[in-house]
Amino acid sequence: QVQLVESGGGLVQPGGSLRLSCGVLGNSFSITAAGWYRQAPGQAREWVASITNGGFTNYTDSVKGRFTISRENGANRISLQMSSLKTEDSAVYYCRMDWGQYAAWGQGTQVTVSS
Repeated sequence: QVQLVESGGGLVQPGGSLRLSCGVLGNSFSITAAGWYRQAPGQAREWVASITNGGFTNYTDSVKGRFTISRENGANRISLQMSSLKTEDSAVYYCRMDWGQYAAWGQGTQVTVSS
């Protein structure tokens, strides 16, 4: 069992930027894929962005051009750079890392976009 820890959440005004980070505690094998999900109150959890170990990225349509997912080379650590934030981006953001036969979730970090 591994533990994922997210950081970087907070309060930001519409149009602002925020950077989230997620890392795994302890020693681990290389991940095969990782991603970010989010869940707003009363809503289902939705996929936001993903990245493979080879660096291929993908995004949900609503964040394309505004969000960028990245992976630290040689480490099981990912980030989500969020720009031009909108109120509808407000949610708890969750990190997920995949080792193929096993996956782990972080406990979430709150992102609130409000004026």
